[in-house]
Amino acid sequence: MPHAKELLTASYDFTLPEELIASHPAHPRDHAKLLVYDRTTDTITHTYFYELEKFLPKECALIFNDTKVIKARLYGEKSSSGKIELLINRALNAHDVNVYIRGKVKAGTKLHFDENLNAEVKELREDGSRIVNFYKNENLLRFEELLPIIDTIGHIPLPPYINREDTKEDANEYQSVFAQEAGAVAAPTASLHFTQEQHERICKNFQHAYVTLHVGSGTFKPVEAEVITEHPMHAEYYAISNKAKAILDSDTPILCVGTTATRTVEFYDKHGKKTAGEANLFLHPHNRPSRANHLLTNFHLPKSTLLMLVASFIGLEKTQELYAEAIKNNYRFYSYGDAMLLL
Repeated sequence: MPHAKELLTASYDFTLPEELIASHPAHPRDHAKLLVYDRTTDTITHTYFYELEKFLPKECALIFNDTKVIKARLYGEKSSSGKIELLINRALNAHDVNVYIRGKVKAGTKLHFDENLNAEVKELREDGSRIVNFYKNENLLRFEELLPIIDTIGHIPLPPYINREDTKEDANEYQSVFAQEAGAVAAPTASLHFTQEQHERICKNFQHAYVTLHVGSGTFKPVEAEVITEHPMHAEYYAISNKAKAILDSDTPILCVGTTATRTVEFYDKHGKKTAGEANLFLHPHNRPSRANHLLTNFHLPKSTLLMLVASFIGLEKTQELYAEAIKNNYRFYSYGDAMLLL
């Protein structure tokens, strides 16, 4: 089978020196490094994020993801005593919330947090997640009523590889300057590099629009199947603004700011052009982008669906080459790391 290598999960593995995993962002945000790869000339340029505008194709429209990270990590205890840590993954409907719980629970277990916030475990899922309902005193809460409470008592859910507790600074730093719609439990990390000034300047000079994709914790899940197409892709809620729809339905070239904006744009294009719903699109070299032309992204984990998405734009071999180049040049990796622009 041609290109069978591209379908093997093992092909997306690489060794990353631990010191290249960024535990804090660059200061200021736009001082992160930027690796620019131009496919038409097959050239690599090493620069900084504050130089981004010099490289953006004049005719393209930028699509940003305006999701906002919620304080999804909660610490509490069970009625039967015993501490637990709960990570909100996503709302399934008004009341049922999909979560991960560190600590043993069964259906019916009651959990208690600060501010008279309680939860009851309704169901244990086979994938290790749990379905819970939240209550304030005895009143069942809708998800939108839960958000202001966890904003007070919750913690920013830093990714597992950032090996530290969250700090006050993370509440700002793990959030894009244009974050608007609350619901993500992981940041769309390519967005984190924009300062307010740079974002405003780019928006003044380039056509642009916003989509919303509430990033779930599934984004960090490594592919465990031997063949990538056997990986069960996680679903995330998305919505597309009227302005974004108009751009997507036109023939304007598109630059997606991040893998999450890409998944939204491509799900819309490949699955009936619905402006809201659940996106579970897995892009890889055998399922390439049909609408997005360019990608701005960070450097991702080995064997991750995000790395495979990068390869859907430029192929496996070029992805391996660019990652080796980034490691050689001490680029910082993952959520708080440096950026790459694929033209």
